[in-house]
Order: sequence, then C-alpha cells, then structure tokens
Amino acid sequence: MNNKTISSALISVFSKDGLEPIVKKLNDLNITIYSTGGTEKFIKDLGIDVVPVEEVTSYPSILGGRVKTLHPKVFGGILNRQDHDGDATELAEFEIPQIDLVIVDLYPFERTVASGASNQDIIEKIDIGGISLIRAAAKNYADVTCVSSVEDYSEFLKLLETKQGETSEEDRKLFAAKAFNVSSHYDSAIFNYFNSKHDIAALKISETKGKVLRYGENPHQKGFFFGDFAAMFTKLHGKDLSYNNLLDVDAAVNLILEFKGEDPTFAILKHNNACGFAQRDTIHQAYVDALAGDPVSAFGGILISNTEIDEATATEIHKLFCEVVIAPSFSDDALEILKGKKNRILLILNDVELPKTTVRTCLNGALVQDKDAKTDSLDDLTTVTNTVPTKSELEDLIFASKLCKHTKSNTIVLAKNKQLCASGTGQTSRVDALNQAIHKAKSFNFDLNGAVMASDAFFPFPDCVEIADNAGITAVIQPGGSIKDELSINYCNDNNVAMVFTGIRHFKH
Repeated sequence: MNNKTISSALISVFSKDGLEPIVKKLNDLNITIYSTGGTEKFIKDLGIDVVPVEEVTSYPSILGGRVKTLHPKVFGGILNRQDHDGDATELAEFEIPQIDLVIVDLYPFERTVASGASNQDIIEKIDIGGISLIRAAAKNYADVTCVSSVEDYSEFLKLLETKQGETSEEDRKLFAAKAFNVSSHYDSAIFNYFNSKHDIAALKISETKGKVLRYGENPHQKGFFFGDFAAMFTKLHGKDLSYNNLLDVDAAVNLILEFKGEDPTFAILKHNNACGFAQRDTIHQAYVDALAGDPVSAFGGILISNTEIDEATATEIHKLFCEVVIAPSFSDDALEILKGKKNRILLILNDVELPKTTVRTCLNGALVQDKDAKTDSLDDLTTVTNTVPTKSELEDLIFASKLCKHTKSNTIVLAKNKQLCASGTGQTSRVDALNQAIHKAKSFNFDLNGAVMASDAFFPFPDCVEIADNAGITAVIQPGGSIKDELSINYCNDNNVAMVFTGIRHFKH
C-alpha cells in the first residue's frame, strides 16, 4: 500500500476559494504549513501558524515576486526519496525540511488572454514557480501528494477528513495524474498563445473538460466529448446528448450563425445536412415552411432557430418527434409545451466564440485547417451572363449559397422565396446531386419555376445548367474557375438564365 502520513505542507495558490477548510484541517492534524506571499497572509489572517518560505531558504522573494519558491531547500524537500539513505543524509546536512504535501493553483493564464489584456500582463501570468512545484511534487508521488488546482480542493479535503492525513500510493498517483494534466494543459495554452502570431507546424490541443458518452457513432464504439458544453448551451430539458446528436448540433449551430441577426430563420437538420430551411416574417411561419421542405426526413431531426421560439411555434414543433430543439430563448409557454416530451433536448444557444480552426484525424495523424469563415455576400458576386438576376433572385442566391456552404459535397441547393426546396448531398457527381435535388423537390410538390440553384464548386460542363433550366431554374450561383466556364455561360446566355460567380469554393467533406 505504501501509505504515508502528511506531516508538512507547502501551499502557494492564486485562488483562495475553498482553501480555508483545508488549512484548518491541516492545522487540526498538527501539520506544519509553509507558504509565501498572498497565501501566507491568507493563512495568518485565519489565525493559523505558518512558516514563511523565506525562513527556510534564508532568501527573500525577489524580482517583484517572480522568484519566491525556486530554491534547493524547497525543491529538495519535495524531490527527496524518503526510502533513500543518501537523500536523508543530504536533507540533514543542508537543513532541508521534508515536504509531504504541495498545494498549488496557477496564475490564470488562459483567463488573462481571454480578457483581452496586454501582452505584458499576459506574460506576467505565466506561472514559473507554481508549475515547477507541481511537476516536482507529481514526479515524486511515491512520497508526496500534489494538489494542483482549485478544482481539486474539495476532493482533497474529503480525503483529509476521511483518512486523517494519511494517503495511499494510489491516492497520490491519482493526484499526480491530475497534476500533469494541469501542467500539460497550461503549457499548451502558452504555446498556442505564442504561436498565434507564427506558423510553427505543431498541433497542441488540450481540453480539460470531458464527458463520457453512452457510445460513439455506433453502439460498439466508445465515445467522448471534450469541450465546455455548458459555456455553449444552457440545457433546459431532456436526456443526455449522444455522439450523433452532438455532430448534428454542431452542424446546426454553424449553419444558423450564418443568419444571425436576420429575419426569423428556422432549420431542420438530419445527418449534418439541412433537410428543411426557411426565412420568414415570423418564426412560426419559418418553422412551418422549413418542415414543408421535407417532413419525412424531419422525423428525429435537430431543430434550430435564430430567434426566440414562441407558443405558436412550439405547438407545431410538439407534433413532430425531434431529438433536439435549439434557440437563443424560449417563451415560458413554449417551454412548457416542449417539455411535454421527457426525452426531448431543449438548449439555449449562448453567445460563445467558436474555434477558428478545424481538426480531424487522417491516416496516422491529423489534418488542420482554417475554418471556412467566408460567407458569400452581394459584394462578392460577379454577373457573368447577359441576363442579370432580379433583386429577389439575388436574395435567394445568397440564401442558397449560405445553405450550400454547410451541406456535404458534392452538393446542389435549390431555393425559392427564401425556402429550401431541396438539396442533393454528398454525391460523387454534381449531376447526380442536381438530379437528386430536383427529384426530391418535385416529390414534395415544389414548383421550381423561378427557383435558384447554388453549387459548392464550379461546373466543368454545361450539363448542370441545362438540367436546371429544364426544371425551371432561372438563376445560378457558383464559384466559377473552370477552364470550361464559357460552356455554362454560353448555355445560360442562349436560354436567358442568370448566373453569378463568387470566386469562392465551399467544399465540405
């Protein structure tokens, strides 16, 4: 078991929250406490004896507090091997006190960066002494207990109260693992801050908030989510989200953010793609028209709105079996209605900045890229045909382009009057995607005469614009850039179809 009884502790923390009961318990157990700076004052103010680190080192805190605990008498007390005769001899020779417990809470580097502080203030929040104490104590877990974060105070206090100052090797090893998790995350955050202005080809991803999911994409796969879900959403109701739910929620959020601040907009997603989408004067009508886009696929889907969901909208939604409903807010009446299904997940989308890069596993490594942050606007459009799009067609073209950006490639999106008529998704050819979209639109009785078409990439041949024209499409938006662009342009000119180029491709694989 290799049990150890704590007889001395070094405490040097940034956050004092939750520290008081630990200090009092250590005092009750007659454990000698060493400390310095603000932590020392905090302990003294509790009326508890504390030995200043300066008395141990015979050296004052220097350089404005930058150097306080970095001393052989401190680190010797932590790193010595208690079962090693030579170490014991040296401790006695150099009058180094044994330290059995180290409690540290690091300077809040990430919080300082997020606050928009100056570079100098950020640099001053790079903890040196604290991170060194953590590494030393965790390395020597055979003899020393390391509490490395305010988040572990309560767990350690429970251990103190239960075992009255005694720890097992398994206890100490668990706290050591937590300590190296803290230190590695801290160093990753610092590197990423420095590398934000450079392009050192190194990938440092560290998420300390994790959740075990019921399973992964399929029941035989393990699944985990790493991230601060509570910062992104306020969960109001329902069961735990699954791996697939989270993928769909991610797709839904990224799509609806394209329409933030615009007229009421509603999306219904299935397998990461929109199957229903509409923008209207009211959120109720937006939902009704989004559902009309594909009421079959909407079953079991993810629903998201860019504005508050009211009672009338909730009444309609309640008729549909859906997994998740997301909105910036819900009226009280709407919430009461939607809570009528116990498993239905209701989320308020908070205003949180999303990552600016995307990461996915590839072969024996990972692929990293900038997020596709480009949203096509009217200023990006170049009319390449004799026929110029009308004002309403231009609005529909931008509407369709935003949808197209968030649909799996190869994709074609058909829209009319700011409503998704149909899309062809994830096809191996653009012609197949278009034919799929037309067939689907007609199966739900959409009149495509006067509709528009958006493509995520250029047309190498005129076949797509010809098929679209024959279906009633009157305007097209695409990136352009094919060496055979003129073939599609000529067809459009010959048949009075308007076409605009954006110059931006939006593949999504």
